[in-house]
Amino acid sequence: MCGIGGLILTRPGPVKAEWLKGFLEDLAHRGPDDQGWVSTYRGTYRQGRGVEEDIVGELLLVHRRLSIIDLSETGHQPMSSQDGRYWITYNGEIYNFVELREELQTLGHTFRSHSDTEVLLAAYREWGIHSLDRLVGMFAFAILDRQTRRLFLARDFFGIKPLYYSFWQEGFAFASEISPLLELPGVTREANPQRLYEYLGSGVSDHGAETFFTHIKQLPAAHCIEVMLDHPHAARPVRYWDIDSTQKSQLSFEEAAKQLRDLFIESVRLHLRSDVPVGAALSGGIDSSSIVMVMRHLQPQLDIHTFSYVAEDPRISEESWVEVVHKAARVHVHKVRTDPKELGDDLDHLIGVQGEPFISTSIYAQSRVFQQAQKSCIKVMLDGQGADELLAGYPTYRLTRISSLLRSGRWTEALELARAGSGSSWNLFPRAAARLMPRGIQTLLRRAVGRDTTPPWLNADWCRDHGVRDFTSSQTGTNDLLRQELYQTATQTSLPQLLHYEDRNSMAVSIESRVPFLTPKLAGFLFSLPEDYLLSGDGTSKAVFRKAMHGIVPGPILDRRDKLGFPTPERDWLFSLGAWVEGVLSSEMAGQIQAFNVDVIRREWKEILQGARTFDSRVWRWVNLILWARKFSVTVN
Repeated sequence: MCGIGGLILTRPGPVKAEWLKGFLEDLAHRGPDDQGWVSTYRGTYRQGRGVEEDIVGELLLVHRRLSIIDLSETGHQPMSSQDGRYWITYNGEIYNFVELREELQTLGHTFRSHSDTEVLLAAYREWGIHSLDRLVGMFAFAILDRQTRRLFLARDFFGIKPLYYSFWQEGFAFASEISPLLELPGVTREANPQRLYEYLGSGVSDHGAETFFTHIKQLPAAHCIEVMLDHPHAARPVRYWDIDSTQKSQLSFEEAAKQLRDLFIESVRLHLRSDVPVGAALSGGIDSSSIVMVMRHLQPQLDIHTFSYVAEDPRISEESWVEVVHKAARVHVHKVRTDPKELGDDLDHLIGVQGEPFISTSIYAQSRVFQQAQKSCIKVMLDGQGADELLAGYPTYRLTRISSLLRSGRWTEALELARAGSGSSWNLFPRAAARLMPRGIQTLLRRAVGRDTTPPWLNADWCRDHGVRDFTSSQTGTNDLLRQELYQTATQTSLPQLLHYEDRNSMAVSIESRVPFLTPKLAGFLFSLPEDYLLSGDGTSKAVFRKAMHGIVPGPILDRRDKLGFPTPERDWLFSLGAWVEGVLSSEMAGQIQAFNVDVIRREWKEILQGARTFDSRVWRWVNLILWARKFSVTVN
């Protein structure tokens, strides 16, 4: 796990020491154990670790190392192939590198190190772009082929690891984070109006190729890009993998549960490969509890440390569930508690860590969990991200499943599912039916009841002038509406932003966070299953996974029907910081954000405090956007 970066100069010339220093310093938290760089010029190369002076070159690769696999000097990066033709700078982990290494050795490859980096480089030499199909892991990397003068960049299947790029004044640049790119000539700090609107209006903060900065892009998940050194501006991203939602499994429920059990245990086994201590994030929910219990199942003597955020509000606290796993798995539990004053003190730093606006104060609680892990000398953490999006874990999926049943003409089953669980079935039924209407009619109906219109605090003239549009996910005509929504949340909405937050929070304290639910094999298998294996007729979410974990995870955890979703008492926190919030909303920066009707925002905040208006997540988005714009000196016209 590391920080990577690089520059291509259209016209070979000086690579300024300040640019190189900026990359190394801005990415230091991602790799505090080692650093290095390599530059090429007219067929020769030069490499080093520190920054002394300008370098003459046409390409620069930069690396900051967090040593996880092969802690020795032989794992140093950027790393070259033995013949010097290829150079790599790589961020991530290839969990099946042991098996790949053995296969490559039979094909004649030899190795100088025990690192997964060298295995990845050899795999690319052997199979080119098709090497990506063989990987189990998370990654963002750049490989230079000096012979063909091409730079090949790729990002993992789900976008677990980040990769940003920009066509800057001198050519092409890339990095693990946005900050070093902002310091390059010609890269402005102008806000992206479309992304701003999506965040403010829909709470969507990360998807596709766009970022909050107009002149900085990100390589989307499961995409690669080939950059010619002589024509860098011609580079275009290409998708190399996608979740296959067309395959239909014929397995019985029992058979599917058994196969899922084997797949998940194998994934956790691979994700435990490390030369440093491994811990786990534990919320007390089914996903994180399953990871911890499988860790214990695989290694009965493993010294396991878990880290949990515990809310002071008993209505949202999951401490009792954490204790259930604590006793069953015999782990060292570390509990994190926080209060609004700490949020106020730490927020400026957290905004710098995240680099772009985020959706809620839950991200702060998550950051505190990783900070506690660092204090306990844990360098690798396993986490349950992705399970909800692959296994229909969110309550909103029930509505989609009802729509799916209605479209298939299974009205009785739809009614039974609507009646299951809490809430009025007669409320769910018309909402589910409305989803079957064409999108245009849905929009008209929402507007007719006062929903989906531009809120008064958002400047309608600004929206019109910038041509922004409502965020929409791709849709198909399939009857499997639940499978379709799972695909959307896994690739476009929920999961991309959750992975963004987790990467920045973990790497800010030099911790590698691993997500065993997110492998192509697991995703493909789950998407092949019938919808009722995921969300059963009685409203049980993750039904097949609950069955798969029977006998490993404590029964009370598997029987849970509540879904809290890592909540924080955001309303209480912001109310207790009311004077501070008022100051942010009345600040000079707030007045400079033309997307806001700032007078309306201030009035609504006062009404919320007085109880005359309902509190919701828009308040946090106001505050966060203003503080982000101030932190990064963003131009929001």
